Amino acid sequence: MNKMKLWVFCLAFGVSACGFEPLYVQRDTSSSWYFGGQTDTSTVSEMAKIKVEPIADRFGQMVRNSLLDLLTPKGVPHDPIYRLKTKLVSRHVVQQAMRRDITATSERVSYKVAYSLWQGERELVSGDSVAYVSYDIMANPYSTTMAQKKTEADAAKIVANDIALRLGAYFHSQKVRSGGL
Repeated sequence: MNKMKLWVFCLAFGVSACGFEPLYVQRDTSSSWYFGGQTDTSTVSEMAKIKVEPIADRFGQMVRNSLLDLLTPKGVPHDPIYRLKTKLVSRHVVQQAMRRDITATSERVSYKVAYSLWQGERELVSGDSVAYVSYDIMANPYSTTMAQKKTEADAAKIVANDIALRLGAYFHSQKVRSGGL
């Protein structure tokens, strides 16, 4: 057995011992092994019942569009059960890598977005998602503007992926609690 195979075996054994539980795979039997060729679509089905509320400003629109792609890829639900509210809490810019003339060569931007999932008048889960991105400040202003726009789009995707993953974990935990697995 070469070193790579041994490393993969140890990694797989370590992950199985840590309580790792996949979100989208259904346990077929009571054994400790999960995958039996069947996928569980109940978490995806629940996530598809979420209506993503409109979000203010351009960054919010990008987050919402990414959330729609992740949560409801087949289109907006006709009779949504859940409502997802998100709001940009803060956008903080820090200049980095200062030159001798005290101008920055790059900027790091952090976005903090609050989210909450509602069912009727009851809040089910809420939290914050944070994305850190950076870009270089170049001599050409157009290049710098395009870099800013690219990092803003990247941050929106990072936030949306984080929120979708947390919602998937929430729905999966509810299924486990109800005895679905």
